[in-house]
Amino acid sequence: MTSLVRHVTFDCSDAYALAGFWAAALDGTVADDDFPGDPEALVTSAGAALLFVTVPDAKAAKNRVHLDLQPQDRTRDEEVERLLGLGATVLGDHRRPDGAGWVTMADPEGNEFCVERSAAERKA
Repeated sequence: MTSLVRHVTFDCSDAYALAGFWAAALDGTVADDDFPGDPEALVTSAGAALLFVTVPDAKAAKNRVHLDLQPQDRTRDEEVERLLGLGATVLGDHRRPDGAGWVTMADPEGNEFCVERSAAERKA
């Protein structure tokens, strides 16, 4: 058997705080044994496991890898509004008049991710 991706790891300045954002964004959970001030925090969700590791270096450039989120129970636009309420910011709006496209966002520490249309919107 080949290797499997165990989790996607993010360097960050506050592992527990950023894990909290992503747990809320993905309807996941922060591991029971992770607490504020811990150097690592693990988020598990239906779609992925994300590991956050506190490092002393600040983010200096655009991510070379990013997550593409697809809402499961709401539209892309509703999901963008929900994520804004959690502390994300919009970096680029690539929505088109025909309803296609995506929104590039950043989490509270500046890590880029995209929000695509839901499966229902793709069928419409």
